[in-house]
Amino acid sequence: MRLGVLAGFGNNWREALEKVRIAESLGYELVATGEAWGPSTVPWMTLLAAHTERIQIGTSILNVYSRSPGAIAQEFAALEVISAGRMVCGLGSSGHRVIEHFHGVPFEKPLARIREYVAVVNTLIKGERLNHEGDIFTMQRGFRLDYERPRDHVPVYIAAITPKSIRQTGEIADGIFPIHWPQNRFPSLRESLNAASVAAGRPANSVTIAPFTNVYVLDGKDDERQWQAARAPLFHYVNRMGDFYWNMLADNGFAAEVSASRAAWANDRDMAGAVAAISEPMVREIQVIGPIESVAEQLAARAESGAELQMVPMPGGSAADAGKRLEALLG
Repeated sequence: MRLGVLAGFGNNWREALEKVRIAESLGYELVATGEAWGPSTVPWMTLLAAHTERIQIGTSILNVYSRSPGAIAQEFAALEVISAGRMVCGLGSSGHRVIEHFHGVPFEKPLARIREYVAVVNTLIKGERLNHEGDIFTMQRGFRLDYERPRDHVPVYIAAITPKSIRQTGEIADGIFPIHWPQNRFPSLRESLNAASVAAGRPANSVTIAPFTNVYVLDGKDDERQWQAARAPLFHYVNRMGDFYWNMLADNGFAAEVSASRAAWANDRDMAGAVAAISEPMVREIQVIGPIESVAEQLAARAESGAELQMVPMPGGSAADAGKRLEALLG
């Protein structure tokens, strides 16, 4: 079982850094940090690169609209040097609300844009001259990104959940970050990725499946609150995150729950009803929830199903508390 951790810097970056160092000491493979409409994640990755030794460091995710592909390549080139070659470039499209109303950029051709970003970043990191002719970008002057390379490729992971984006990820990427992906659908995800990889002339299993995996521990004291917490992100993605996510969940076996939740939310914003529509089986299939002694078993079962590198949220509390929880997740 391979685990990574999702860790932003929050309100206390020194304590957050200590937690990451503990995760590293326990054998967690990757620490990833996202960026939506909060502060830039690049300074935080720089701190992580300078104050860790073995753990890989990545983005989960950077969108492909707010920076040019050349700028992303430059940032990862610097981080590669600082980290001695431990970076993972996590890319995604984000959504039209963030892209258009925070960055002021038209949200157009997300799949084509991701494909071209990956091509440009790979070219520059490899040290080749950039001559690119695409639907989005044209670069014709042969610029080369010069630096002392620890390696000539940074693994690219893509946030993908739709059939088209999964197929493209199988063709061009090293990993996939699916979110809210049901356990029983990991085998079919692997089949789709492998088919696309092989069709593109790549080996099967070229793409690491690295799902975001929420964990909720039941201790017999506030179990109902934990169940509500487990339902909350599913409610949010079904009702407040555009069409891609609820369509994915409906297609993956939860059409009844999705329909009931969306109907309740559309009816005078009935949040209680919309949250209650997220059934216990849906939660258990997508999240990890239970007593602490069962959590590692559930993570292991998901790994057996095909969740190769599970990305769990960094536990709250003190660094010592987080360390105990991180160790317990390993079993």
